[in-house]
Amino acid sequence: MKDKNLPSLPRCSLWPGGALGDRLPLAGGAPTAMETDKTKTSQTEPLVQIDGKPSCCFFKFSPKLMFTKVLKAQLWVYLRPLQQTSTVYLQILRLKPVTEQGSRHIRIRSQKIELNSRAGHWKSIDFKHVLQNWFKQPHTNWGIDINAFDESGHDLAVTSLRPGEEGLQPFLEVKVLETNKRSRRNLGLDCDEHSTESRCCRYPLTVDFEAFGWDWIIAPKRYKANYCSGQCEYMFMQKYPHTHLVQHANPRGSAGPCCTPTKMSPINMLYFNDKQQIIHGKIPGMVVDRCGCS
Repeated sequence: MKDKNLPSLPRCSLWPGGALGDRLPLAGGAPTAMETDKTKTSQTEPLVQIDGKPSCCFFKFSPKLMFTKVLKAQLWVYLRPLQQTSTVYLQILRLKPVTEQGSRHIRIRSQKIELNSRAGHWKSIDFKHVLQNWFKQPHTNWGIDINAFDESGHDLAVTSLRPGEEGLQPFLEVKVLETNKRSRRNLGLDCDEHSTESRCCRYPLTVDFEAFGWDWIIAPKRYKANYCSGQCEYMFMQKYPHTHLVQHANPRGSAGPCCTPTKMSPINMLYFNDKQQIIHGKIPGMVVDRCGCS
């Protein structure tokens, strides 16, 4: 969506703001029925361990999530700092119960990484295919083992936390198709850029965080925010008689009725804090669900 296609905004029209800002850039083409979630790791079952190892990582999924369509799945792993430039070999192993013959862990991902940073480093690995198989065959999900050895044989992958490493454990970023929660009857008007409606209406608006320069946001990169615009005639103000009376009693002291959001909902977000830790939070007031005059 481009600016020229948007209806003009009256003086009192509001854009969704909340905890992340006020006026955001526009973008087009973002899917509307998506949800991004962060799945944290837990300890593996004893059946896959030998002498208590590996203790990481098992991911438990809700039945609701397992019956959705996976659009994207990224495994995030934090690599500890290096003292000098080194080649790091990152590998992901799918765990299986230990038998009399010993471990039968299966390598499912491997990467060769050239690191030259003395700061810690987050690395993401495509995990969509593995997750799809787990959702189809939940009994095969015994967890994974993660290691990232440098040339000296040191494992740089953070799987068990040391002091000061809180928030650096591996996690899955999962994007799925969700059911349309807003398909139910909506009391407000819904319009688009081609509508000729002059009354207060909800218009589509997609926010693009990358275009805004907010590279500290991991997910979602874009989301459908919506906004309110349109006129609020007094004949539609029976629900708010106070506004109508104030306008008549003191016309120069009141701005009159305004088209504003009357119902808003949150979105789930993944983002880096100032310590480079990844935070998963629900940010309120980010999506306009309904508009009205008040």
